[in-house]
Amino acid sequence: MRVLGVDPGLTRCGFGVVDGSNGRVVRPIAVDVVRTPPDMALASRLLRISDAAELWIEQYKPEVVAVERVFAQHNVSTAMGTAQAGGIVAVAAARAGIPVFFHTPSEVKAAVTGSGNADKAQVTAMVTRILNLKQAPKPADAADALAIAICHCWRAPMIERMAKAEAMAAEQIRKYQAKLAETTRVEASKAEITKKAGSR
Repeated sequence: MRVLGVDPGLTRCGFGVVDGSNGRVVRPIAVDVVRTPPDMALASRLLRISDAAELWIEQYKPEVVAVERVFAQHNVSTAMGTAQAGGIVAVAAARAGIPVFFHTPSEVKAAVTGSGNADKAQVTAMVTRILNLKQAPKPADAADALAIAICHCWRAPMIERMAKAEAMAAEQIRKYQAKLAETTRVEASKAEITKKAGSR
């Protein structure tokens, strides 16, 4: 599975591509950070991120795009910018017909380091180790993008099993409701026949 991991942000948006295989073997393909200046108009900044996302999708042809889900932040404007950047990337992926998955920061940290409370230095260190990189990806946004891609590679089997379980549960509920509706209809029909017979 080839995954494009994205650490969304307006000032720095990290992009990282990895190939996942059987087990937990993950191979790095590419990583970079797209920057937009704070003094640039918001629409222009989002356009630059959108162009970058489309370019990465076209060049590396990922099967899945994994984006870090916006988490509660004290800085509202930063959270809004992160959400907007993530949304732009999701739209680019959807336009290319590629499924998009969102992972929370704690899910990514737990998958890569074993602790949902790990700091950026720990995440970077583990990404470097997992991918057998000669040097740590910089800045942290680059390492985070790779971490998100790794997280999805390792969580994908579980996500697939959960989706199948949910689909099976939904189908069972549908069958039960259909059977209940049929039973109700039959009982109502019997009651109507009995009522007519009694009135004769």
